[in-house]
Order: sequence, then C-alpha cells, then structure tokens
Amino acid sequence: MRRYFGTDGVRGEAGKPPLTPDFVLKLGQAAGAYFLAQEKRPVVLLAKDTRESSDLLEAALAAGLMSQGVRVEHLGVLPTPGVAHLTKALKATAGAMISASHNPYQDNGIKFFGPTGEKLPDEAEDEIERLLSEDHPTRGIGTVGDFREAERMYLDFLLAHAPDLTGLKVGLDLAHGATYRIGPKLFQRAGAEVMAFFNTPDGRNINRGCGSTHPEALSRFVVELGLDLGLAFDGDGDRVQFIDRKGRLFHGDHVLYLAALAFGEKGVVGTVMSNMALEVALKERGLAFHRAAVGDRYVLEKLKETGLALGGEPSGHVIFLRHHTTGDGLLTALLTLKALKALGGDLADWYEALPLYPQVLLNVRVSDKAKVMADPRLGEAVREAEARLGGRGRVNVRPSGTEPVVRVMVEAEEGAEEVARELAHLVASLDQGVS
Repeated sequence: MRRYFGTDGVRGEAGKPPLTPDFVLKLGQAAGAYFLAQEKRPVVLLAKDTRESSDLLEAALAAGLMSQGVRVEHLGVLPTPGVAHLTKALKATAGAMISASHNPYQDNGIKFFGPTGEKLPDEAEDEIERLLSEDHPTRGIGTVGDFREAERMYLDFLLAHAPDLTGLKVGLDLAHGATYRIGPKLFQRAGAEVMAFFNTPDGRNINRGCGSTHPEALSRFVVELGLDLGLAFDGDGDRVQFIDRKGRLFHGDHVLYLAALAFGEKGVVGTVMSNMALEVALKERGLAFHRAAVGDRYVLEKLKETGLALGGEPSGHVIFLRHHTTGDGLLTALLTLKALKALGGDLADWYEALPLYPQVLLNVRVSDKAKVMADPRLGEAVREAEARLGGRGRVNVRPSGTEPVVRVMVEAEEGAEEVARELAHLVASLDQGVS
C-alpha cells in the first residue's frame, strides 16, 4: 500500500502533511538517491505552476535533490506537458512538476517524469517511497541553473503541430495558471485573433471560478463576443475543454470522436467515465473502443497494450501518442483544430454529430475512501442500480485519486439523476458510519 504517491504524484494541502517543507526536502533526497542510482551525474528539470506555495515547495525539493549531487535546472512557470517534452528532448535524467492541476490554490503536488517523458512507473515511485524511510546523508553538492530557453523550446514544439488559424477568433481561459503566458503567444503566432481571460495569476486565484472545471464564464464570453470557439485550460495545462460558438461544452469524448475520424485511427482508448454514446458511435464506424481506469497513466498503459495512439478522458485530458507522451491541453487544442480543417465544419457541427447520453456525476466528500468503497452494502446498491437501468445505462462509483472524495457517476437514457442521488446519499451515510 502506498502512503504518499497517488495516481498523479504526491498531493495535499500545502503546508500540511505530507506537503510540508521538511517532507518535500526528504522527498527530494529520496528521489535524488533514486536518480543517482540510475545515472552518475543526474540532471532534473524542475517547473511549477502559479500557486503561492509553489516557490516554497520548489526550493525544498531542489535542496533535497542537490544534497544527493543532482544538477537542478529551473524551468520557471511552465505547463506540466512542457516538462515532459523537455525532459525527453534534453535527455535529462528526470523532470519534476510542482502543481495540483485543477485543484484549488491551497492544494499542491509533486509529480516526476522519467527520461522518456512519461510519468515515473509505479515501481519507481514505490522505490522512492521506500527510500523515504531511510536517512540520506549528503552525497555530493549539486548545482542549480535557470534554463531560460524552456518556454521557447516548448513553444516551438507546439507550433510545429499548429494548423494555420488565420481569421479564427478564439477565446482562451488560462485559469490564472501555467498557460497564462504561453497560451496567448501560441495561438497568436498560429494566426488566430486571441482574447485572453483569467490570465493574471496572483498565487491564489488559480482555477477559481475559471478553467476547464469551471468553463461557464468562457461559454458566456464566446456567445456575447461572437467568438468562433473557446478553449479552457486547467491550472497546469495538461487538459483543455472546448466551447463551441453556441456556448456548449465540447468535451473530451467529442474530441476523441473527431480526432479518430480525422486521423484515421483504428480505435480509441477511453475510461470508465467515457460516455456510452462515444463507444456506440465508434463501433458503428468499425473502430475499436477500450476502457481504462480513470487517470492518464492508465490510459497510456492501455494505449500501449492495444497498440493504439489516441486516448483520453471526458475532462479534456487527451493523449496523442504519436506526438507526445502525456496529455497536453495546448497540443490537444491544436490537433483538434487541425482535425476540423481536415473534415470540415466547426465545433458546433461536430457537437451535434455525437449526441451524448445524459450523465450525472456527483462528488461526495468522505473521511475514509477505502472503508466506504470496501463496504459490501455499496457494491450491492450498485448492482441493484444497474439492474434497474435494464442495460440502458451504466453506473460507476470510484474513489478520487487526488481528493477525499468518492465520485458517483450514472449514465442512462432515463433516470440517471435519481439513481445517482440515491447512491450519493448511501455513500455519505456509509462514511458517517465509519467516521
């Protein structure tokens, strides 16, 4: 059982266990010891998002790494997929990102990438967890530098995949996060007329009422200002949600369907949260559809297992494996716009080409996810709910990998909301029984 690493690195509220400066220093020492065992003179690239706690955690992590003789190269504020790209492009030993993605500013996290640009495998994270239990005396004096070409190199990589966007009016919701500088530069250089929103980070406003988890304001702006589309990124830039010209959410399932047709994919990897309409539509066209567990690392695993190159989540976290090793909101936006150019029409047309089944997702905050999920009464209730839907819907109840939350998802032609609320009430009552 892991104590610190979840599905997306180490997460928590900054300043409280485990994300205290002391712990992050020790995490840097343990990670440094691990990297030192892989390479004689390890180099780690280190980036962050715009949270007020990111500077503190960056300093602690860098100190721990350097105490093991690691060379640390600061990349500054940069989207998470930029770290992944540069780690591979520069042949670094590893990359590290300080961010809690779409979470509120009080939270933060640390995730590591290996030399291939992929997140560290479970075995590597397990070994770093084991090393955390050991003392790590100073094994060398590492050095630190500022890699000032980081943003330019990542921008060049993205522009290499950009279609000509001349004449397109695009609204960008930068979530006061890691894309706040590079996002407008990218789309302007691709030729678009850009209107940027939520692009003045103050350390505490990241994701607050904006970004991919709160696209309502961008939806309103797109309609009121007559924009062609809107793009809402999350705090660390690894996902994007689209708004069509009518103000509707064109999410990850739409993107997968559009891209699969435009780029001639043989199949697609979704997750247990992917809408049934996507699965049905793809199979009608003779394309395979596979479901992975929630989390981009599991989507990536399934892509490799099936030999496919396109996969993602409804949240807008999409992996184009031919072009990148991880989900990248900016790249996803560019390739989706390229797909539109190839097939014709705009987002509004393709929104209507894939009518989604009604889906209800309720997040229930709990004190003990594991005990709630292990309660046999929950499993029995899920089976009964699926029987009630009579094969015309799905139920998925799962613990969040990053928050003290159990997510209840019900998807059905009819009755989804009633079933979801009943299950959410049961989850809450089971939690009260164990707290």
